[in-house]
Amino acid sequence: MIYYVNNSAPKNGNGTKEMPFKFINDAAKIAKAGDEVLVAPGIYHEYVDPINGGTEDARIVYKSEKPLGAKITGAETMNDWEHYKDNVWVCRVDNGVFGNYNPYTTMVGGDWYFAPVVRHTGAVYLNDRQLYEAETLEECIKGEVYAPSWEPEWSVYKWYTEQDKEKNQTVIYANFQGKNPTEEKVEINVRRNCFMPSKTGVNYITFSGFDVSKAATTWAPPAAYQDGMIGPHWSKGWIIEDCEVSNSKCCGISLGKYYDPENDHYFTRKHVKSPTQMERDAVCRGQYHGWTKENIGSHIIRRCHIHHCEQTGIVGRMGGVFSIIEDNHIHNINNMQQLGGAEISGIKMHAAIDVVMRRNHIHHCTMGIWCDWEAQGTRLTQNLLHDNCPPEGTPKAEGAMMSQDIFIEVGHGPTLIDNNIMLSPVSVRMATDGIACVHNLMLGSLTAVGGGTGDRYTPYHIRHRTEVAGFMTFLHGDDRFYNNIFIQNYPVEETETVEDMGFKMEDNQEVGTHVFDEYPTYDEWISHFELDKPADMSKLEPYHNKCHLPVWVNGNAYFNGAKACVNEKENLMDNENQVKVELVEKDGHYSIKTNVYEFLKDFRTGIINSDILGYAFEPEQRFEDPDGSTIIFDQDYLGEHRGVAAMPGPFADGAEAEKILW
Repeated sequence: MIYYVNNSAPKNGNGTKEMPFKFINDAAKIAKAGDEVLVAPGIYHEYVDPINGGTEDARIVYKSEKPLGAKITGAETMNDWEHYKDNVWVCRVDNGVFGNYNPYTTMVGGDWYFAPVVRHTGAVYLNDRQLYEAETLEECIKGEVYAPSWEPEWSVYKWYTEQDKEKNQTVIYANFQGKNPTEEKVEINVRRNCFMPSKTGVNYITFSGFDVSKAATTWAPPAAYQDGMIGPHWSKGWIIEDCEVSNSKCCGISLGKYYDPENDHYFTRKHVKSPTQMERDAVCRGQYHGWTKENIGSHIIRRCHIHHCEQTGIVGRMGGVFSIIEDNHIHNINNMQQLGGAEISGIKMHAAIDVVMRRNHIHHCTMGIWCDWEAQGTRLTQNLLHDNCPPEGTPKAEGAMMSQDIFIEVGHGPTLIDNNIMLSPVSVRMATDGIACVHNLMLGSLTAVGGGTGDRYTPYHIRHRTEVAGFMTFLHGDDRFYNNIFIQNYPVEETETVEDMGFKMEDNQEVGTHVFDEYPTYDEWISHFELDKPADMSKLEPYHNKCHLPVWVNGNAYFNGAKACVNEKENLMDNENQVKVELVEKDGHYSIKTNVYEFLKDFRTGIINSDILGYAFEPEQRFEDPDGSTIIFDQDYLGEHRGVAAMPGPFADGAEAEKILW
């Protein structure tokens, strides 16, 4: 059955084409498996709470009649402003409009939140741009530049809030820098979510073609309930496609964790157990809450435009397993730099088990992609990543995280990074084990090698399942680097020691695989175990618990001073020619301009496959597709065929590099 929704209808109807509902949520209360909810263009000021789920063979489809024509917003227009002083105006809002969730008394914060200032989940928007929250009315009136902002010219637009308890009102002051808010489009956050079931297990929903914006979402760390403007809330089989998702206070789309009162922000509330311990608890408690392949995950997020959210574009802890995230454009995440902590990225996934992220364009984010804990069977392929770093000269905000295109943290693999274009100053931060990098172009460094893990031990899982197989600390290594191009594109400054949540790591800026010089080859490593002799537990203890795992390196090309691992036998090392790579944008399309293929000339390597990459050590799982089939790396960034030999990097030949990449 098709239910029709049109907020321009003269009165609320029964969902027929002749008498449509005025509100999407009216259809969401009754839609059942096999039904479609068709939504006419318009602005829908509502929280949609789908009651029923579909089935694998009979989904419930929510569709905007015109692509991006139906807009669901968590905000309300505010025209009732009075001039207060200088460029500052004031409005009053009766608290009854907020129901049981007032964004102007609810704070952003909790586990893994590091910023010294805790902000409200509310926000003020001027012409679809979020204003900066001030700590005091005086700061709001002054309207000065916030230096850590990635867009300092916009940071002079401020707002401040306080409560009038006597009148039960929220009072909001805003510095509009000379603009008259009664003549401009001004909105304030009112609702926490836009389209997200309040209960778990609402499966097989398709959400297609909507414009979703401006919700008062909360901070979403891994051992807490994770909400977003859109999300399946611990369900299975959702498709979120062709949507525009913008201006979430915290997270745009959540594939995250259920609410568990015993584990929710435990460290922040009780202090007595570490947040890392509570993450381990969350994994184990997840099994009790139905965390299996049959019940959770297998979502698809595709062709969405996700931007200007202040924590993540996409977040997920455990709920995103077995999912595909493809063909999305994600940018300008956490650019205001008013929120800070360990859960900020274009995509931030914990336990991305058998998750494929492919053909995404991610830029101008504090981090591009961050796979934290249990990146087992995760594949990052054919992504374009650039400018995931602060603008030059921008000071780092207190509590802010490091920047890089990809961060793989405290997992045991197998994690596959192949056929990507990484143009930021740091390509891969790898405080982890079990990574394979194949056919990438990297202008930045490999960093945090051998550090950033402390004494944390994290789980690994039964192959292609969620059930926990074991826990282990980090020996580092168990990494593979085949057929990549490394180019020293940025000046090398002195290596500094940085801290990630108290875990020290070296922030290397020299490009190349030389950071693995001290790591053994497989033959060196395996020789210590004396497989032809009886096992000696005490003798082997260092190799079980302290010594690095082996690293495999071959077939890479190095330019502009990028350095190769001493154990690499076959490579191309060119320190004579100056290689240039320029990202070119024209009419919204991106390509690269480079001379690197002039100098690669006839250097060719073998075709890599899953059998060559082998098995990640701890889970004893092959670098393979989620269905267990072999990957042959004979297709490039654009899907072109490589033939019987391969050129290093993400393109089958130099001509491919000149084509439109996005």
